[in-house]
Amino acid sequence: MKKLYIETFGCQMNVKDSEHIVAELSNEYQTTQNPNEADLIILNTCSVREKPVNKLFSELGKLKKINPNAKFGVCGCTASHMGEEIIKKAPFVSFVLGARNVSKINEAVNKEKYIFTDINYDDTTYMFKNTRKNPYKDFVNIMVGCDKKCTFCIVPKTRGKEISIPMDLILKEVEKLANEGVKEITLLGQNVNNYGKRFSVAHPKVDFTDLLREVSKIDGIEIIRFTSPHPLHADDKFLDEFANNPKIAKHIHFPLQSGSTKILKAMKRGYSKEWFLNRCEILRQIPEVSITTDIIVGFPGESEEDFNETLDVVEKVRFEQMFSFVYSPRPLTEAANMANQIDKQTAKKRLHKLQNMHKAIQDEIYQNKLGKIYKALIEEETLARSNNNFTVKIAPDNKNLGKIVNVKIKEIINHNLIGEVI
Repeated sequence: MKKLYIETFGCQMNVKDSEHIVAELSNEYQTTQNPNEADLIILNTCSVREKPVNKLFSELGKLKKINPNAKFGVCGCTASHMGEEIIKKAPFVSFVLGARNVSKINEAVNKEKYIFTDINYDDTTYMFKNTRKNPYKDFVNIMVGCDKKCTFCIVPKTRGKEISIPMDLILKEVEKLANEGVKEITLLGQNVNNYGKRFSVAHPKVDFTDLLREVSKIDGIEIIRFTSPHPLHADDKFLDEFANNPKIAKHIHFPLQSGSTKILKAMKRGYSKEWFLNRCEILRQIPEVSITTDIIVGFPGESEEDFNETLDVVEKVRFEQMFSFVYSPRPLTEAANMANQIDKQTAKKRLHKLQNMHKAIQDEIYQNKLGKIYKALIEEETLARSNNNFTVKIAPDNKNLGKIVNVKIKEIINHNLIGEVI
């Protein structure tokens, strides 16, 4: 059997897309971790920031030197927005397949100089083959695309308009996973809690909360996670279900982006600082809830006062984890052409200040975990993941693999939780 080497950049949507690619090609290819022996090399790309795009071409060049005889393909978001330009820059690439077109992978592999990057292509009713790295947990796509017009984001231009996958197909997929022994699922979408806005087939009116309730009825599934919800759609119905449904893990990734209402308006995020803080205040009433976020600093027009508003939100919410970046102008986005671009040095100083502040908050958060007991899924022999999404290192434990147990935190070393099963 021929061998496939695949590298994945970017978000969990891309991770799931790569799993679909591997599964769809499984009749002809088995995966390898060694690019030297691969017959086919695929890079599944991200274009949210500039760095992954630059990395694509350097990685292609490096892999071509390592294995000049392999067939090369580029998939994902960068493929969507660059298309044939990729082959012009790297003529040895055999195919380019967009983020919205994963179901075409067999066709792409078996044709030379194949380019398919239709962001309006609809495969929401296509039943992908499945593969997963962990037998106890899996991702499940519930929608594709994005209708938001965030001025910094290229995703709507690479993944197309938002379409929800029919609920019956999602439930069938989850039931199948449960029958295979999966205990934890993560529901995936660009704006996951806007599920149900649009279907490509006739469908009863449902929303994300309805879907959560139906998924939670499936026997065998014990933990439900999802990413990423949009603060704009975090209505009271959704927050109430999140708080009170015992199967829903008490962790929410809640992208702030900026703490300044002025900058949020320029970003076209659709909510204010006050709305975000109000939603987080409700969330913090849930015992041991974990809130994580994304923040951009140095967005065009961001004043020192605007940046201080972001610091204020971070201090008030005290996020358990924060992914923070200097604003990166992306092609095809409104913000790339805005006046008042912030110079990189100023933006980097702000990022450094923000990250130092958050590190001090995290130090306190982690120290407060000492001695606490959490429900956790043992997903690897020496690794458990708590209900609120903290990883805990444990002594080797084969007999409890795939089980949900109580773990007591005994030690904390550099933001690493060390625990024991009790």
